[in-house]
Amino acid sequence: MGLENLGEQMDKSIKMKYSSGNVLSEEIHKIGLIALGSHRENHGSCLPIDTDSKIASNVTLKVATDTGATYLGIFYAATEYDYVKHGWHLDKDELICNQIIPQLDNARKLLDLESVIIVNGHGGNNLLLDEIDTIEDGCKLNVIFNNSIIENEGPHACTGELSMGSVLGFCDDTKMDVHQDYSKNPEVGMIGLKMARSNNQIIDKEADYIENHGMTIDEELGKKLLNDAYDSIIEDIKRLLRDN
Repeated sequence: MGLENLGEQMDKSIKMKYSSGNVLSEEIHKIGLIALGSHRENHGSCLPIDTDSKIASNVTLKVATDTGATYLGIFYAATEYDYVKHGWHLDKDELICNQIIPQLDNARKLLDLESVIIVNGHGGNNLLLDEIDTIEDGCKLNVIFNNSIIENEGPHACTGELSMGSVLGFCDDTKMDVHQDYSKNPEVGMIGLKMARSNNQIIDKEADYIENHGMTIDEELGKKLLNDAYDSIIEDIKRLLRDN
């Protein structure tokens, strides 16, 4: 039985208790929260290959827990600039047409959603910023792309991600020495990714900074980055509730 058919067979005559539990508003259930990360992407020796997905999904679930917004989980794929070679990613259009739109459209039909906040944890997904109208048209939802994690975490697999990973419990700090061996981990700071550095001045500038200044694990910074992302999503939710 397909998801669309399942949605048609759901008993909509049952009165749902939308005011129950810990909710900001009965209208909160019309807002979906879904993480977007990258499941297969190298992050050096201290961090796992699904670091972006773990960070984005942790923040998303916490916000959903605290507000009552509908938790939709995470997309299973991501996209990337063609000059950044450090993981397995889909073409942008394939991600939009075969993953994002169908998943959100099914969620809308099944759960009676009006809006969705996509919580992004992977820089390559910034390619979607100019495609929000396309996504909205395809899934018939109001879509907010929350990019707070990416805007504040800094260079790839460096202090920001290391610190958030440490707070969340998946950073192995015993491997910091080899993590900073860029011959073994060229993706850290994107220092050894020559194509990325030659095609993007910001990446090159960040890589140069890491080469000269290194990185650290700072749990206070990690907590701040996670809290800032949390607060940003909360503001998106409050704005959606005001607009309803």
